Amino acid sequence: MTTTTTPPDAAEQAAHAVPRQPLLHDEVVVLAAPTQAWSDRHGDVGTNPVHGYWTGDQRVVSAMTLTVAGSSVEPVATVPAGAREVVFTGLLRGLDGPGADPDVRLDRIRTVRVDGVHERLRITDRLAPGQPAAEHSGHTGRTVTVRIVPDASGMDAVKAGAPPVPVPAVLAADGGGTDAGRASWTAGSVSVTLRADGATVTTDGDAVVLTWSLPHARTVEVAWDCRVTAPDAVAVGATTPRTFHAPQGVQDDRLRRWLDRAVEDLDALRLRRPEGEFLAAGAPWFFTLFGRDSLWAARFLLPVDITVAGSTLRVLAALQGTRDDPATAEQPGKIPHELRQASLPVDNDEISLPPLYYGTVDATPLWICTLHDAWRAGLPEDQVRALLPALGRALAWMRDSGDADGDGLLEYVDESGRGLANQGWKDSGDSVQWRDGRLADGPIALCEVQGYAHEAAVHGADLLDAFGLPGGPEWRAWAARLADRFRATFWVTDAVGPHPAIALDARKHAVDSATSNIGHLLGTGLLDEREEAVVAARVVAPDMASGFGLRTLSTTASGYWPLSYHGGSVWAHDTAVVVAGLTRSGFRDEARALAEQLLAAAVAFDFRMPELHAGDAAAEVSRPAPYPAACRPQAWSAAAVFPVWVALR
Repeated sequence: MTTTTTPPDAAEQAAHAVPRQPLLHDEVVVLAAPTQAWSDRHGDVGTNPVHGYWTGDQRVVSAMTLTVAGSSVEPVATVPAGAREVVFTGLLRGLDGPGADPDVRLDRIRTVRVDGVHERLRITDRLAPGQPAAEHSGHTGRTVTVRIVPDASGMDAVKAGAPPVPVPAVLAADGGGTDAGRASWTAGSVSVTLRADGATVTTDGDAVVLTWSLPHARTVEVAWDCRVTAPDAVAVGATTPRTFHAPQGVQDDRLRRWLDRAVEDLDALRLRRPEGEFLAAGAPWFFTLFGRDSLWAARFLLPVDITVAGSTLRVLAALQGTRDDPATAEQPGKIPHELRQASLPVDNDEISLPPLYYGTVDATPLWICTLHDAWRAGLPEDQVRALLPALGRALAWMRDSGDADGDGLLEYVDESGRGLANQGWKDSGDSVQWRDGRLADGPIALCEVQGYAHEAAVHGADLLDAFGLPGGPEWRAWAARLADRFRATFWVTDAVGPHPAIALDARKHAVDSATSNIGHLLGTGLLDEREEAVVAARVVAPDMASGFGLRTLSTTASGYWPLSYHGGSVWAHDTAVVVAGLTRSGFRDEARALAEQLLAAAVAFDFRMPELHAGDAAAEVSRPAPYPAACRPQAWSAAAVFPVWVALR
């Protein structure tokens, strides 16, 4: 009998041919929302699928390469100059004279604006005529060639691993022919204009080719500018000075450097709608308004700034739901999950989120909590008063639509069949699982959402009382009933001890895995003092605290994996929420312990905290491994430094 097998190399080739989400951990990004530019660490664009120039969810350039007089570029340094600019330094050793010293240096300066990207090349040559050792060089001139590939890929396609979508460019025809130094193209609804003064501009296949013939001089520079116009963008870049700054007098150099980097990144993530500014969730995939993310980032900022919180609240209130629509998950009073220019396929065509999507169970109570905290922090009364109608609608949503089955708890389920299956902050498909690894069936009532709802009801009542509106006593009674229901149904015990379950499933059974979600209950008023002490002890226990932050899932769970998105990794914002709750609840030692762990992670990531990192134990590794697909900068990861700063003061 004859059998055939697939050669290993062919199988490997087939596996590599499967489109996959790009990995980001080694790539370089500069940004000024809604614009971002991604490249490798050498400055080249096109070696990773995420590379390119972007505005919002639209990519406009997919590749950019350069040559100088036929010499290759050997990179030696990548130096960020803030969030918006980076300098790539390389050597042109093909142009060197004899000897070990490098003679010709290339600096590539990339600067991003809210409306485009500017690139400048500076060539410095000690062998130029008139300089010492010039006799070693026989060069009389230099040709610099830059190839730029226009692109019209959407963010969803790039995230799914699809190939670029080249688009043709039109050269300027205003009397200068190919010497006019300009080209233009359209990417989706975005118009792009490329200008390169002094260059000859031609096309070669899909590429726009810029060519400069330069004299052999000590220092020469060339530049090009890519400007974008997006007439139907759902948000535009903020151009006013930022209202937040790093606190002064911080003695810990690590913390000071993280604060400085975080403020730069948050500034670069600012976007604006008619109602005001907000922080885009993060680059590259979440470069837009996210209710939950933008609220947490604004709330973290409250110790140093109230302006971002006030404007974020207004932006979200303007989009508050007014009707029941299962296709978008909209409900009266509900705060939206995300806003985009177009529908967004997620992972596959079976899930597609509409441009304005409301599939979140926690953004509405978090909106109320943020309004209360901003008011307490000094948000002007006229601004608070203007938001009171939205407060009333948000409270009513918790009681009515948020508690669809009337059991006194908030739960969620995707009614459309095309939306997110999980609608808390852990929104991946496997994020709500039992200790033995089985996935929970919905509708699902998450533990932390009950904490948010309790806090929202009590603090919403405080706002109603303070502004002379009725309903305060009723909402406090509603919160008390929720706490009783939670205490009777959520508590479970594992080998480490008692803890709240992550959720109740469709049958109201407690999903018994120990997760970081329980730490979000601290400071919400849902737990009594004894229960808070149990939770505070658990979140710093070795099965939960990695040494670089709080794991999303205990190591005692069967589904634990340190590189699982929501099943064992560490999220900076998640740990920061727990640090803030520990601080509010009076557990200062535990708050400081987790804050120090997050600070150690910040050092490892050069103070730009990614979306998440691996949950490996610090006792076993000297630095946390990156989660390779993590976004950065991420608004709530950057803003996580402020609860850490408060805890360590």
